[in-house]
Formats: sequence, structure tokens, C-alpha cells
Amino acid sequence: MNIHETYMQQCLVLALKGFGKVAPNPMVGCVIVHDGKIIGEGYHQQYGQAHAEVNAINSVENKELLLKSTLYVNLEPCSHYGKTPPCADLIIEYKIPNVVIGCMDSNSVVNGRGIEKLTKAGINVTEGVLEAECKELNKRFFTFHEKKRPYIILKWAQTADGFIDAKRNEESPGKALQISNAECRKLVHQWRSQEQAIMVGTNTALLDNPQLTVREWHGENPLRITIDKWLRIPKQNYLFDKSTPTLIFTALNEVSVPNLEFVKIDFEQAIIPQILSELYKRSIQSLLIEGGEQLLNSIIDIDAWDEARVFISDKTIEKGVKAPVLKKDPIHKENINGDKLLTFLR
Repeated sequence: MNIHETYMQQCLVLALKGFGKVAPNPMVGCVIVHDGKIIGEGYHQQYGQAHAEVNAINSVENKELLLKSTLYVNLEPCSHYGKTPPCADLIIEYKIPNVVIGCMDSNSVVNGRGIEKLTKAGINVTEGVLEAECKELNKRFFTFHEKKRPYIILKWAQTADGFIDAKRNEESPGKALQISNAECRKLVHQWRSQEQAIMVGTNTALLDNPQLTVREWHGENPLRITIDKWLRIPKQNYLFDKSTPTLIFTALNEVSVPNLEFVKIDFEQAIIPQILSELYKRSIQSLLIEGGEQLLNSIIDIDAWDEARVFISDKTIEKGVKAPVLKKDPIHKENINGDKLLTFLR
């Protein structure tokens, strides 16, 4: 690893501290180096607050050293006014002569303009340092801007013989089958805190009455989403408790209230693209989908997923609701207190 990569790796470490706190902004870390020594560091800590470059520059005690320093940042500095002024302008203002960038910002309001602004100001710009790692860190951000939809993570738990639940219906709902262990369930709550939205289908909402909140982990609740064409979900269910923002996609006209919003869509047309389009309009960059069978398979069938996380226990039930099938090999396998966790990428 060369010296540029060493400092860029530190940018990535810093950037990751903003995970789950800065969306829909990207995670960004910044390191300022003078004469082989780090004199300033910063990262984007909270959406709406100062960007990484601002925090790094502010952390430098002797600002005169900036005149002979190199600024490292994992994402192209912004060039536009949003909730904060352009970082590129601040770098120019302090006359930092060298800037090393991990990857370009594919957001249409930036997309090379930050680099162009720095270059025109006479700053020496180096691009593409640990580019793959920088893009991987902000895969949600890049998917959102390039594919015009959220980054979609599928999650389910299945038995050793390939079932995600026993056969149940509204007349005979029974209890949801507990497949994964307590450690796996705690991990799922951690995942919920890291994504902007979580979604289940109508049957899951009806049969399981899920809360879809972060209860076994510290963090913010995601936006809860479900589909309820004819508004059959009982009003006493958790999804209607107004405890956290919730979105219901329906075919009916229904009055929204705080923390419970109804969005009418056309069920004669493809449903999933309409939902993803609406989430894009709302700047939702990541979506965790927790089933059930119909919703998961509908996403898989149109190839709209990006990642899948599948728990497999050693339990068997011999018959029930078949788990979705991904015709891919997992990229990662992990043992979670006896259960397997397989991770797939599309």
C-alpha cells in the first residue's frame, strides 16, 4: 500500500463513523497531511451538518500549514450549495495545493464539477485512489443516483430444508415460525438502524403484526413500508400505531396523518416499479425488505435487488412456505451462534 492509499484508508475509517446517520448524503472522511504528518481529520457526522472537509480543516490548529498540505477525501468535494456551502470553495479559500480523491461523485449536481473547480483554481488533483473501496463504502448513494432507486437488501430466514414459514392464512394465522436464533434477530435490528426504510408485504403485515423498529439495538427506526391494496390490515396493528413514520401503498383514497401516510398507486400496473419510483422521489437511498415469499420473489423476478442476507438454521419442518431461490453463490458465509448467514450480491 503506497502513501496515498494509506491516508485514503484512514479516510474510509473515518467516513464509516457516519454510517446510518448521514443519509441521504454519502459517508465521507477527510485527512489533511503536512510534511508526512496528519494535522487534521474530520468526517460527515450527521445529515444537515458540516461536511468532512469542513471538519478536517477546522481541526487544523495552525491554518498556515494548509498552504503546503495535501487533503485526502474519499469522495469528490461538493461544488454546489445545499444545506452547507461548497467544500470545493473552502479548499480553494485556504489555498490547499494538493487534493487526493478516492472517487467521483455521480450525483448530477456534482459529477466532476468539484474536481473541475479545484483544477481551475490551480490545485493539483489526484483521482482514483482506492476507487473500488470508496465506491463500495457508498454503494447505497451510488445506486440511488445511478439507478434512480434505493439500494435494496433482501433478508429472510429459512429452515435447513428450505422453508421460511409454515402454511398460514388470515383465518388460521397461528404464530410466526421462529427460525433464526436470538443473536441473528439482534443483528437484524442492527441492520434496521443502518437503512433508511424497511418493507414487508401484505401477508406478513396481516399474519405477523410486525413492529419493524429498532428495539434490540441503539439507533434510529427506519421508515416502515407495506402494501395494503384494500386496507385490510387491522388499525390496532403496530404499523398503524404512529410511533414512527410509516408508508402504506394502497389502491384507495385514504387521509394521511402524522407518521402514517397513504400513497395511492395503480395496482393494474407493475407495483414494485411504482413503489421504487416513489421512494426515489423521497430520497430514500436504502431499503431492507424482510419478506414474505410473494414480495421477495417479486423483487427477485424483476432483478431489482442488490444484496441478499439469508439465515439458515438447522431446524426442519418438512412442509410450508418455500424460501426464495437465488441462482448465485454467496460471496460470504458466517456462523452466527450456530445459524449460518449467507450474503449474496446480484
